[in-house]
Amino acid sequence: MGNLDSQTSTMLAVVVVLVLVALAAWYFFQKKQSERLQQRFGPEYARTVDELGSRAKAESELKAREDRVGKLTIVPLSPSDASRFSQAWANLQAGFIDNPQGVVAQADQLVRELMTTRGYPMADFENRVADISVDHPAVVENYRAAQFIAARDTRGEATTEELRNAVVHYRVLFNELLEVRNDAPPIAR
Repeated sequence: MGNLDSQTSTMLAVVVVLVLVALAAWYFFQKKQSERLQQRFGPEYARTVDELGSRAKAESELKAREDRVGKLTIVPLSPSDASRFSQAWANLQAGFIDNPQGVVAQADQLVRELMTTRGYPMADFENRVADISVDHPAVVENYRAAQFIAARDTRGEATTEELRNAVVHYRVLFNELLEVRNDAPPIAR
């Protein structure tokens, strides 16, 4: 009987050690995953944690965004498309003094057209923001701010200075999305 108790104790000790090693590995993996997501998403990570109320929910959401965008084919612009978009932006900005409200609407439309050309789906605003946050987390807050001001403008509540700020926010996003390819074929994700 003593030999059986010794074997049982040894097996129990091995199981406990294996469980502890597995828990340590899981903890290490989770910590690395959190660090990777924080690094990739920057301020968007903290905003998502605040919005969803927990780190685990936020990380699940951010991983889902990565998975969704990973299935898209986001392409850089051809040089001719980049030139066309740049010229359209210059024309848009030149018209601000005469028509600030119209320019904000045009900026929104031009950003949407640029996103479509690059391969981003044009679902609702929140999905567009989520998709952009994967590859462009540093500027996604500009998109939110511009859309907030544009919504105020549609209600007749935005000042000219706010409209100017909206155009600036759109321009930051526009410039970030204005990637040009070097005659290389698009890379499927």
